[in-house]
Amino acid sequence: MADKKVLIVYAHQSTGSFNAAAKDMAETVLTTQGCKVEVSDLYAMKFKASATAEDITGEVKDAEHFQYGEETMLAWKEGRLSADITEEHRKLSEAEVVIFQFPMYWFTVPAIMKGWMDRVLTLGFAYTSEKRYSQGIFKDKKAMLSFTTGSHESMFSANGINGDMNVTLWPLQNGILHYCGFQVLAPQIFWAPPHITSEARESMLEAWRTRLQGLLGEMPLTFTPSDSFDGGRGFQLKEDVQQKLAANEFGLSVGIHLGKPLRPNSQIKAGV
Repeated sequence: MADKKVLIVYAHQSTGSFNAAAKDMAETVLTTQGCKVEVSDLYAMKFKASATAEDITGEVKDAEHFQYGEETMLAWKEGRLSADITEEHRKLSEAEVVIFQFPMYWFTVPAIMKGWMDRVLTLGFAYTSEKRYSQGIFKDKKAMLSFTTGSHESMFSANGINGDMNVTLWPLQNGILHYCGFQVLAPQIFWAPPHITSEARESMLEAWRTRLQGLLGEMPLTFTPSDSFDGGRGFQLKEDVQQKLAANEFGLSVGIHLGKPLRPNSQIKAGV
């Protein structure tokens, strides 16, 4: 753990919130273990959420048909991205572990954190069409989601009114983190802190403290390797891979399930 660099991307408006306590806990425990921890406190920074041409200094290549990804990739190569993006690039480049700490809003991250992802995970810097998923640019880095919910765990179960949390997490963990190559650690989910006792909240924070002490040694979640897909067939699962999986009870993952039942907790626990 010593000398490891950790970036916490934090999104909550209140210093007295449970999310603030979870963020402070991570910063304290990891620093105590010798990590260098940086925090991007997005609300305190007044971080701009919208991805616009203002993120580029100087002229854009095609103002009439502006394409954010292509324009920012060119600006990144030429050193013309806005200063706030460049600073987050620095933090992300140096970090070996990234923790996203946030309250779940509408089954996803708050807008200000989505804006961080939209703007900081720049095409070319964070991914390309050749360097993504298991061959991604950040394949030597680890990342995880740590978040609070407004609903109890039972409501996010396979039988619950909100639906399976594994399905909710797939776009975030596979479509953003794994897409950029991150090794994705199992999420830290704080279930419904506003609706439980203060003792239960303290217990959740204590469990987080315990986990943090061994966090960097954890195994990541499992995602299907990129070489299992045939680029010449529209990146479909290769026929020989499908044949090997034909007798399996479950599909590969939440998104790549082959029409089979979903493997339980594949987005919540490692090794399943």
